[in-house]
Amino acid sequence: MGICFYNYIALIMGTIQVKRIYEPVEKTDGVRILVDRLWPRGVKKEAAHLDEWMKAIAPSDALRKWFHHDPAEWQEFEGKYVLELKQNNAVNDLLDIISKNKTCLKNAARYL
Repeated sequence: MGICFYNYIALIMGTIQVKRIYEPVEKTDGVRILVDRLWPRGVKKEAAHLDEWMKAIAPSDALRKWFHHDPAEWQEFEGKYVLELKQNNAVNDLLDIISKNKTCLKNAARYL
């Protein structure tokens, strides 16, 4: 699949940003949603200023452990993740939020 899910959503909706959770809060962020299954290390929940934590949107534990942040596996990981998302009902909840609001998806990954 040559396109990341987040980029696909951005192309369709045009109202989405993707940032690391460690970046400072900005007024232009809109609705801030954490899309990690695990809470990011070193981030206090109060300091994150999140509107939602959508764990179900994140890659499954099995996929996350398989990938283990290996850049050489990125393309295969991306394809497997998109397949997971196609079977994930939580995607509809995310799309509903994005369709009504400027949205910032937050993640702890370094390679965003």
